[in-house]
This record gives sequence, C-alpha cells and structure tokens, in this order.
Amino acid sequence: MRVVVYTGTSISHLDAKKILDADYRAPVKRNDITRIMRNPPEIIGIIDGVFFDSAAVAHREIIEAIKNGITVVGGASMGALRASELDSYGMIGVGKIYEMYRSGVLESDDEVAVTYDPDTMEAMSVPLVNIRATLGSVVESGLLEHEIADSILNIARKLFYPDRNYRNIVSECMKKGIIIDTEQGKMLELLLEHEVDVKRNDAVLVLKMIKGL
Repeated sequence: MRVVVYTGTSISHLDAKKILDADYRAPVKRNDITRIMRNPPEIIGIIDGVFFDSAAVAHREIIEAIKNGITVVGGASMGALRASELDSYGMIGVGKIYEMYRSGVLESDDEVAVTYDPDTMEAMSVPLVNIRATLGSVVESGLLEHEIADSILNIARKLFYPDRNYRNIVSECMKKGIIIDTEQGKMLELLLEHEVDVKRNDAVLVLKMIKGL
C-alpha cells in the first residue's frame, strides 16, 4: 500500500518514519495533490501545508482525490484545517486541533501558521495553537491566573506569526505592563517548562491513524 504524507514542520520526516513507513514530502501547496493524481497512492496524509507565502492546497484537489477512491487523512496543521472543512466529503480528521476547528473554537488559519527553514523544514516560530495549550497547562498547574493567561494570549495573537516565540511574547507583555521587568525571566522559564506541542502530538496521531488503516 502506497502512502504519501505531507509534513516536515509539525514533525520531522526522520521522526515520522519511526512511526509510519511512507513517502514523505514537504508541506503541501496548491496543485500538489493534483500532480500526485498522475500516479495516485492509496492514502494521502496531510499534516503541514503552506499558508501565506504560496497558494494553499485547494479544497477541490482534496475532494477530487477522495472521489477517485483515495483515503485522505488530515490533522495537526493545514491537515486539521482542511479536514474540518471537508470531513463531510469524506476526509478523515484526527486530533485535538481538528476538533477545535470543527467545533469553532479555532477559526483562523493564523492559529497553526509558522515560518520555517525551507531547507530543513524546521519551524522557526511558535504556532498560536501551541501557545494556547501552553498557557492552559500553566493555568491548570496553578502557577498563572486565568486572566493573565488571557492577556498573554491576546499579546501573542497580535504578533505577526513569524514573530511568535516565547521570548518575544514575554518582552511584549513587559512593554504592555502585563508583567514587570523583574518577572520577565521567570515568566519565560515558566512558559518553556510547561510548553505543549499540540501540533506534534496531533501529527503523531495522524501517522498512527494511517498505520491502522
């Protein structure tokens, strides 16, 4: 059974191969699915995809693949977004982020967007959805008040997505008076210690789902 998976930023190809034997490709972009239909696989996994720098994978490409009998599984990033929009057409959605898009908790593409190194595909920023989960973890631990977490999230949301990282977020919080200068190092340490990579977690779920098909 031939499987093609588009990923690289949520989980590296090296780590993904430890879970599932597949043909791993760079984050999906417009017309990638159309091109692959010339020699179609049995299963397509969509985890990562381009958002703003290039044209994103089109809905019609995925629908056409499904109509041609290909199983399409998505989650974690672009895969979660498209699955929430196309599950009624037969695309299989997996993971927490998919459920958040599907339920309306998340709406914007910006929630999962990151900038990444085009050579290594390593993420160079932190996606907003991970920041949400990290703040939730700190609140649940009793180390941060809910109201402060909401203020920090609003600061992160206002940053341009390539500029989102915990150091920049903490710096902006200090400028806005959400935290004082002496708390800057402590807050950064707190966020890094409780960091939750929900995109990676969901990427693993996508690969395990495909492996079980």
